Amino acid sequence: MAFADEIAARQNLDPAWVRATLGQARMLPNVPRLMLPGPTGSGAKNWAAYRSRFVEPIRIGAGVRFWRDNAATLARAERDFGVPADIIVGIIGVETIYGRQMGGFRVLDALATLAFDFPQAHPRAAQREAFFRGELENFLTQEGRTHADPTAPLGSYAGAMGMPQFMPSSIAKYAVDYDGDGRIDLVNDPEDVIGSVANYFKAFGWQPGLPATYGVRIDAAHAQLPVLLAPDIVPSFSTDAFVAGGAQLDADGLRHRGLLALIELQNGPGAPPSYVAGTQNFYVITRYNWSSYYAMAVLELGAAVRAAMAP
Repeated sequence: MAFADEIAARQNLDPAWVRATLGQARMLPNVPRLMLPGPTGSGAKNWAAYRSRFVEPIRIGAGVRFWRDNAATLARAERDFGVPADIIVGIIGVETIYGRQMGGFRVLDALATLAFDFPQAHPRAAQREAFFRGELENFLTQEGRTHADPTAPLGSYAGAMGMPQFMPSSIAKYAVDYDGDGRIDLVNDPEDVIGSVANYFKAFGWQPGLPATYGVRIDAAHAQLPVLLAPDIVPSFSTDAFVAGGAQLDADGLRHRGLLALIELQNGPGAPPSYVAGTQNFYVITRYNWSSYYAMAVLELGAAVRAAMAP
């Protein structure tokens, strides 16, 4: 209740409404456990297995229908924001299969659980608890100002909502009313969803016309893998430094004038890893989810849908 009063004061909301709303939140016992990282050595990463979850016939078919139904909006978003249709289609497909799986947890319950009962065994418990208290405040502020039913929205166990699975703070910062009907609807309105995803990427520095990845071959005898992999997904090397480190770029990559990151994709026990060179645009995709595997799934699903659209 003290937190409710703080939110009401900061956001100029009715204190009685905030208290009554938080009073309806219910602790979700399984959610804190879902936030804990898996045990060390709980399974080797496997890009092929990860990819197969997302680049598969059901998502590709749903993506084709989504693209065809919203072709004009996707083209408009590419003109307005510079983000290609296949990137937007890839994101929405990976996140929710174009709205089929948007989550069944009450957002109020999920956010309150993680704000007040975040697992203290998590290595960044204090930081994550503060994050979810901020998300709960954003959610209550949005619901309070729209006079909506705060118990109605459903989402993921972490409180992400709608077709693009935006957290409340992302809705506040990046969601747009792309069809101009006076409201933002990320659950039922594909135009708002497409415009909001494109706006998100533009805000994080998407560069129109820049490939997200280039092909790369590792010279095993001379590659300085520990050096090249140290920055993880953050582009840190010039093309010359990349090549000098033993990463042999394809022809397009050799012409690249920005910084690059070496992206390693493990393929399970006994199989050699795969590699790509990631650009600034690859890094931007990971602002949606800090995972190179996620970003590759987005790229490959989008490409597969585009290929399936071809006559």
